[in-house]
Amino acid sequence: MGRKRDIFWAALILLALWQVCALLLDSMALPQPWLVMVDLATKLTNGSLIDDLAVSSLRALAGIGLALAAAVPLGLLVGTEEQIGKRVSPFIYLLYPIPHVVLLPLIIILFGIGNFSKIFLIALIVFFQILVTTRDGARAIHRNYFHSMKTLGATKLQIYRHLVLPATLPKILTAMRISVGTSVAILFFVESFATTTGLGYIIMDSWGRADYVSLYTGISSMALLGFMLYMLLDRIEQHVCRWMSGR
Repeated sequence: MGRKRDIFWAALILLALWQVCALLLDSMALPQPWLVMVDLATKLTNGSLIDDLAVSSLRALAGIGLALAAAVPLGLLVGTEEQIGKRVSPFIYLLYPIPHVVLLPLIIILFGIGNFSKIFLIALIVFFQILVTTRDGARAIHRNYFHSMKTLGATKLQIYRHLVLPATLPKILTAMRISVGTSVAILFFVESFATTTGLGYIIMDSWGRADYVSLYTGISSMALLGFMLYMLLDRIEQHVCRWMSGR
């Protein structure tokens, strides 16, 4: 309850600052927040925004899910198995610093302008964030824990299931929180051209028509999407990492 109350008051403060800035600037480029909130509620009620919000949510979730499915197993292996880590780490050092967003034209050429190319780019960028964090979390596990489980006769699979994965799970969830912001940012980029659906398209289309209320409605919707994904991960952590509930 305390966190919800803090979030509520923080939202009120941000809206108040927005209102003050809108009054001081007195510009059509910064409409008052109540106009945007009314427009957002109207479009959500009549369904004109629901489809675009659903499409953007699907793209973001699919990208994060694809990256998670690939990065977590590899990160656990690289962080736990010394020989695998030695062979894979040089590729991570070479590929991670590359600004992968510049690969979008190539990805569109290879996979077309459909949903998969957008999902793939989100997954590609988020993949390395989750991979590196998972690897570092697995590396941080003290080797004595491995020796203890081997002494008790645990198999390799049991070690990963009962030691490595639970120990790295908080790190993985932290990486996913960071990935939410990244995925929403990349989502705007991939939806800003070569598409006619999604919140990114709404933002760019409203900007081109100088419809600033709709522009801020799109921005607010994208911020709401990121907030919902972040809160979803927070709720998941409360269930799967219950030993951390006392933080």
